[in-house]
Amino acid sequence: MSRYLESVCKHCRREREKLFLKGQKCFTKCTLDSKRGKNAPGMQGARAGRGKKMSEYALRMREKQKAKRVFGLTEQQFRHYFATAEKMKGLTGENLMRLLELRLDNVLFRLGLAPSRKCARQMVNHGNIRVNEKKIDLPGYILKVNDKIAVQDKQKENVVVKKCLELNMKTPSWLKLDKQGVFGSVMSIPQMDELAHPINSQLIVELYSK
Repeated sequence: MSRYLESVCKHCRREREKLFLKGQKCFTKCTLDSKRGKNAPGMQGARAGRGKKMSEYALRMREKQKAKRVFGLTEQQFRHYFATAEKMKGLTGENLMRLLELRLDNVLFRLGLAPSRKCARQMVNHGNIRVNEKKIDLPGYILKVNDKIAVQDKQKENVVVKKCLELNMKTPSWLKLDKQGVFGSVMSIPQMDELAHPINSQLIVELYSK
């Protein structure tokens, strides 16, 4: 799978908003807070979009790109989730966002067991996470209600994990965290008012429906 190796701060500059791709670091040191961060990336960044009104297509494209970047997905992966969401009952946009929220790497981050989704993916890839007592090494594993997510015993004293727990990150109502046992549970299906990042899923549906 392809990997993005450049600075993720460019993504935030392109979208002109904080995507929190570095987790807690985005609260203390963010490129957008500097003079350079006011411009989009690239040679023409200072003039990009200045004095121009975005087209309807551009608005939809930017929303899709934002969702991809927040959850760290490639175009192929994102299209796969969209195709899956279309086949599910209910609104496609809401189904899509719920699928993304229920990814194992995202749930680890939302529980506060990892400082960022990138770090959460690394933890999963290295086999440090168990779901219902079974080792899972797929960051895109979709969790279900009542699933239990736990950190391997040997990783419970990991400095990164302990620092995350000390931050007391707010846990959404659809998740439950047990700090003592260093594990979490999926209590219910995530609601649209508790998304990891405000994303207009309807614009994404309109983009792919063209």
